Amino acid sequence: MRIVHAVRSDAFAGVESHIARLSRAQLESGNDVLVVGGDPTRMALAAGPGVRTLPASTVHGVLAAVRRWAKGSGVVHAHMTAAEIACATAMLGVSTPLVVTRHFARARGSNPVSTVAANAAGRRVDAQIAISHYVADTVAGRSVVIHPGVDSTTSTTPAEGRDRVVLVAQRLEPEKDTDVALRAFATSGVAAQGWRLEIAGDGSERHRLTALADDLGITDSTRFLGHRRDVPDLMERAGVLLAPCRIEGLGLTVLEAMAAALPVVAVGAGGHLETVGAVAGAALHPPGDARRAGELLAALAGDPGRRDTYAAALQAVQRDLFTPAHQARETAAVYGEVL
Repeated sequence: MRIVHAVRSDAFAGVESHIARLSRAQLESGNDVLVVGGDPTRMALAAGPGVRTLPASTVHGVLAAVRRWAKGSGVVHAHMTAAEIACATAMLGVSTPLVVTRHFARARGSNPVSTVAANAAGRRVDAQIAISHYVADTVAGRSVVIHPGVDSTTSTTPAEGRDRVVLVAQRLEPEKDTDVALRAFATSGVAAQGWRLEIAGDGSERHRLTALADDLGITDSTRFLGHRRDVPDLMERAGVLLAPCRIEGLGLTVLEAMAAALPVVAVGAGGHLETVGAVAGAALHPPGDARRAGELLAALAGDPGRRDTYAAALQAVQRDLFTPAHQARETAAVYGEVL
């Protein structure tokens, strides 16, 4: 069956990575897969040989590509509001089913015009997938929850073999609550034990966060790494990951940390409750509670054996529940229903 994935994008972030992994798994299941949108080079590399890719950085680009490829395909699968609108428009009069995935816990559309267009496009949608129960409970309409998957690794680097690094890997935007991570690190006192904080990511908050690090007295033990493409390598050597964002739809970075057997201290909200929260005794703290996050961080930093036990439990959950193969099987069942 030919599957057409569509996203209006020339970037490669969480949504595009989601599409690439799913596409690769669908190809391995015997499907013919085409991806419209995303950074052409990185999408092709991540999806792997055999998955065809087309650039589409505009709504018109998505619309034109989908209009060409929808007829005769088994299903068109749109990601994000702009692609939904483009696909619904391109598929007027075409019987091919349209499936959409909701990646974020918010209503469609960023302004009144796009909201009206998205609501109209929604009438063409045959099935809606949500990446977590948190997203499904927030968005309108019936959703089938299918958790994204990440590739499992053989990494079992023990705590004693890792650097004393607390890693944060996310965009530096207000909704990500990165300031909570800085305050947690400062409160934990682990800098006095030789630990340092590394922040991979960039955004509008960087200047404010740099100033906050200075105010908290942790400048000497904090490194702002900027945007990095080697986050998996950073995870292989880090000792703990901090994930403070309270509105994460699911959190691919957290899943990648779980796969790498990297202990995670996360906010007990959003999609984190379905990933890290699946482990008994998970290191979860209330939203915005930097003091409690610091206590959890200090406890892990001071106990290598505890870090190893916790990391193994996180990795086992990822391998059992959050793989691309599992995601592809669940997605195929949705396709089967609409077909």
